[in-house]
Amino acid sequence: MAIVIIGAGLAGARAAETLRAEGYTGELVLVGAEQEHPYERPPLSKGYLQGTAELSSVYVHEAGWYGEQGVELRLGVAATAIDRAARRVLLTDGSALPYERLLLATGATPRRLDVPGADLAGVHYLRTIADSQALREAFARGGEVVIAGAGWIGLETAAAARQAGCEVTVVSPDPAPLYRVLGPEVGGIFARLHERHGVRFRFGAAVTELRGAEAGPGEEDGQDAGRGLRPGRVREAVLSTGEVLRADTVVAGIGVTPNVELARDAGLEVENGVVTDASLRTSDPAIWAAGDVARSYNPLLGRHIRVEHWANARNGGPAAARAMLGEQVVYDRVPYFYSDQFELGMEFSGDITGHDEIVYRGSVEDLEFIAFWLRHGTVVAAMNVNVWEVVADLQAMIRAGRSVDAKRLADPEVPLAEV
Repeated sequence: MAIVIIGAGLAGARAAETLRAEGYTGELVLVGAEQEHPYERPPLSKGYLQGTAELSSVYVHEAGWYGEQGVELRLGVAATAIDRAARRVLLTDGSALPYERLLLATGATPRRLDVPGADLAGVHYLRTIADSQALREAFARGGEVVIAGAGWIGLETAAAARQAGCEVTVVSPDPAPLYRVLGPEVGGIFARLHERHGVRFRFGAAVTELRGAEAGPGEEDGQDAGRGLRPGRVREAVLSTGEVLRADTVVAGIGVTPNVELARDAGLEVENGVVTDASLRTSDPAIWAAGDVARSYNPLLGRHIRVEHWANARNGGPAAARAMLGEQVVYDRVPYFYSDQFELGMEFSGDITGHDEIVYRGSVEDLEFIAFWLRHGTVVAAMNVNVWEVVADLQAMIRAGRSVDAKRLADPEVPLAEV
């Protein structure tokens, strides 16, 4: 009987790596719906999209690693069902994989725009290598780019589009970018950064319709020269405010939905993700879940959370692997993510839920600072902007859960470890 991993992304690949590193010598099968061998997603909206990183840099391992490690890599095939009674997974190619232990690392899928015209050519989502390649080509052609959503994907693609020379408008129903992650005050810092670089925002608005026009022969790229026209490409985005924006390219960055169908149909507990305990074990003792799809109990926060960021996949896969081997695992990491936009590089740790105060250390104007979110005088989250090698101290502060002196917290002369 084998260990089977469904989902050949970062979490699945790191789990396979850890299983071998921890001494598991049995049969190990990694199943992925894409034809690509496992890769990391952050470069798709950062370096690779901007043309500063090579495609080779996105892969978790070199292609030959899997064979060398005795990992059977089944690409271009998806799981269709889990037969829990027989402990086997059914695949789209008609085969069945028996398992002793099973890891679900099925990830998430971008939410689709549900508006008239959403199926027009020139409307893009960003999740896969192919998506990033298509956006690179679209941005290289220039023109007007409309981005629906002012979250991380929305802002990172906005930065890439502007750096490629496009005119960019970001549309969001929220009053500020990253409103639900960072709140309006810190979100405003990102708004001002993008506006300085020529990005336009339409807050309090949503895309309600996309209108197509006709493109001439050889103009599949969406540039409308107004001759020999052919229907099918996006040309305009209509907003809920009534405004109509020119749109040669539309990017939808409106969140993702965890891929829970396989787990739900198998009768596992599902609620905004596959529900797990602190060891990433699901309601079936032979099945674990990790990465974007897992909604796991985090003892540090005292509740179940689902984290969609790179670090959770990178760390959750190995944690699940160790748990599958019988190790005592408590997955209680501080949530972490990072982003690069124009001259701003940042790392974020924690969760701002319930905060009642924000304290800054350094210069917000010069984009060299740390922001701290406090709840009842205790640091619950922190974001370092162009200030490096401080994440360990920040996460230690969050883990400590003790009251701090806000004046000392804001004073750059006081070492973080001594606040």
